[in-house]
Amino acid sequence: MRVAVVTIFPGYFDGALAVGMVFRAIETGALVVDPIDLRTWGVGVHRAVDDAPFGGGPGMVMSPGPLAEALDSVPQAHRIFLTPSGVQLTQEHLDRWAEMDEVVLVCGRYEGIDQRIIDNMIDEEVSLGDFVLAGGEPAALAVIEGIARLLPGVLGNPESVKSESFRDGLLEEPVYTRPAEFRGWTVPEVLLSGDHGRIEAWRRERRLERTRQRRPDLLDDHDSGPISAL
Repeated sequence: MRVAVVTIFPGYFDGALAVGMVFRAIETGALVVDPIDLRTWGVGVHRAVDDAPFGGGPGMVMSPGPLAEALDSVPQAHRIFLTPSGVQLTQEHLDRWAEMDEVVLVCGRYEGIDQRIIDNMIDEEVSLGDFVLAGGEPAALAVIEGIARLLPGVLGNPESVKSESFRDGLLEEPVYTRPAEFRGWTVPEVLLSGDHGRIEAWRRERRLERTRQRRPDLLDDHDSGPISAL
């Protein structure tokens, strides 16, 4: 699939696209990432892409002209604006976008983008969470990596996706590896038992326990009964 990114800092993505899972996805041809320099359509000698807000107020607003031209250059793409004012990004968003042929991520800066672009040229508005960054580029990187790992052939073991946090509406359980004892800290006995049924029950209980403690909002569709010791 293709992910285009409208940004005033196309070089921001160079390092992140050259390492790890995203690089593997690009190298294998599963993913194409295309940073689009918004200043290509900027105005005047300085290629300006912003102006003062109507009605006054602090800061600057990204102008509709350059943004419209940039979005016109990717007419078939699903258009996503990354903004603190959007709905919170979830795994469901990433699952859905990974099935598409092309998406474009719009990275805001300054005080945001002209509302007319949002009203007429944006399909979805999403946020990383309840905080504000200097721009949408970090959020774009998060979306790119979240999509890349879902594409066929990218993960070494595609089965691992099925047991991750949020897959069944719960957070992932604690995990352990060798040695079985380290600095006097031991691995839960059940994981060494070889009893796969008991191990799976333990993992389910730990997912429920962790979710209840950290994200009780996710438990609406799950049993909220007592956690067993196992």
